[in-house]
Amino acid sequence: MEKNPPKIKVLISANERLRKLKEAFLGKYEESPLFYACAPGRVNLIGEHIDYCGYAVLPMAIEQNILAAVSVNNSQMIQLANTDPKYKDFTISVSGITIDRENPQWHYYFLCGVKGIQEQLSLSSQVGIRCVVDGTIPASSGLSSSSALVCCAGLVTMEANQQSISKAMLAETCAKCERYIGTEGGGMDQSISFLAEEGKAKLIEFNPLRATDVKLPGGAVFVIANSCVEMNKAASSHFNIRVVECRIATKVLAKVSGLDWSSFQKLGDLQTELGLSLEKMLELVEEVLHPEPYSRDEVCKILGINTEQLSVNIVSANTRHGEVSHFRLYQRARHVYTEAARVLQFKAVCDLAPAGAVLQLGKLMNQSHASCRDLYECSCPELDQLVNICLQAGAVGSRLTGAGWGGCTVSMVPTERMDSFLQTVKELYYMPDARRAALIKQSLFATRPGGGATIFTEE
Repeated sequence: MEKNPPKIKVLISANERLRKLKEAFLGKYEESPLFYACAPGRVNLIGEHIDYCGYAVLPMAIEQNILAAVSVNNSQMIQLANTDPKYKDFTISVSGITIDRENPQWHYYFLCGVKGIQEQLSLSSQVGIRCVVDGTIPASSGLSSSSALVCCAGLVTMEANQQSISKAMLAETCAKCERYIGTEGGGMDQSISFLAEEGKAKLIEFNPLRATDVKLPGGAVFVIANSCVEMNKAASSHFNIRVVECRIATKVLAKVSGLDWSSFQKLGDLQTELGLSLEKMLELVEEVLHPEPYSRDEVCKILGINTEQLSVNIVSANTRHGEVSHFRLYQRARHVYTEAARVLQFKAVCDLAPAGAVLQLGKLMNQSHASCRDLYECSCPELDQLVNICLQAGAVGSRLTGAGWGGCTVSMVPTERMDSFLQTVKELYYMPDARRAALIKQSLFATRPGGGATIFTEE
């Protein structure tokens, strides 16, 4: 895990996508790229919205990725272009990087990665780069296109400036620097992007970051289906409100448990401090938290603080405003603790590989979706419809994957049902809607565990 992302020499002319990217780069900048950087997207098999609470998750990298062609110069300018014409060119000085949280454009995600490496390595002087980016991960689909772009940019910055740090350090750096754009994520996306290995899912644990191989059972494949509802985490407060609700739930549970609540931020840290099992933490949730939403005044009364202290010290920037007047603490905490248990059960089934493993894993995936829908409230009508269609089409388990409120589902499908599954989902979800039907090629596909971030150079 301490090795740097691998450098692979490739024959560009033999790789159609790299060849086209090189041509685009030549056309844009009238020079050849020095190297190429690649960072994959991911599908989270189980463990939604719990990484930022300190709990392990179980993703795998997918074959879809962000690929960048890069040249280096002494201009101290970053010149960015994208093969997709809807993403506009952008140029900025390496010493003047600013990121507009109110306007999360594609290039700001790239700049998050640059700025993160700048700060991590204390780069006082930095080379200029020219870069053309090509992506095959559907945007705002819950497959981590934005985090893959951040990771790719971090890798580009490290390589261009001839620096060397471990994959684990790159992952942790890129997880932190995505917060420049206002997303308070937990590090799953960046970790799997760097630490993934071909053919393997990973159990990703945090503090310290570690990745354990998970061998998925034979006899089934994972199929991704995009709901075609886009959700940009940084462009709304849905995601960060959930982070805040989990933080407040942590503090209320800590206060009632007689602890210094101000020092606790994560439900996982609270469990560690109390030394209780996940089952016992659920009992504590049932005893202490009520299902009715908590008002700001009620939270303040419990913690013994005023509304100003709540806003400044606990509630994040894009959830401070008046539209967030109530917090669902019981539902969020209950989801986190049950989902954390499902991740461990999922890995245990994979490790033991008993007869009926596929059905057991499918059941856990179904329970996860129900919890995301009912307790975390991060689904949407289209995702629920798509999950139901996938189960009707022959999946043993189906769930939303990624932040939710749109994006994709992941379904576990027995191999022998694969063809009929794809046909049924296509007929029932995509073909009745002209817009979905037009997007079907990139919206419905089987995937296998892919490799992690890589540098390519020309042979």
